Amino acid sequence: MPFNIRRVEYYYTLVRDKPGEAYKLLNLLAGMGVNQLAFSAIPVGPDSTQLAVFPEEPAKLVNEAKKSGIHLDGPHHALLIQGDDDLGALAGIHQKLFEANINVFASSGVTDGRSSYGYLIYVKEDDFNRAAETLGL
Repeated sequence: MPFNIRRVEYYYTLVRDKPGEAYKLLNLLAGMGVNQLAFSAIPVGPDSTQLAVFPEEPAKLVNEAKKSGIHLDGPHHALLIQGDDDLGALAGIHQKLFEANINVFASSGVTDGRSSYGYLIYVKEDDFNRAAETLGL
């Protein structure tokens, strides 16, 4: 089960839940040269959406957001895992965390259709360094 794992920072902003809000943010960041490792949009209540960005260069995101007036909450931390899409790959990762008594409170992932996957794991901040060490960082 070969995989690469890295610590990533993410930031989020709340927007009105209406068409085009994710596009506006992503297009603005792309225009500023801020490359994303991952992105998520999660509904928060009936009228809002949380847009989370995982920048390749967090300092660049923070600097460009300040210049453009984008309010960001963060940094927050997650683990980005990318690897071969072998049967049971995610189970093995979760087993290591379980055996270390680390709770995964959220996660999301996707395969690329060509035998690879990307996976984000969220643990409590107090467990973050121990989770990274448990997974070999």
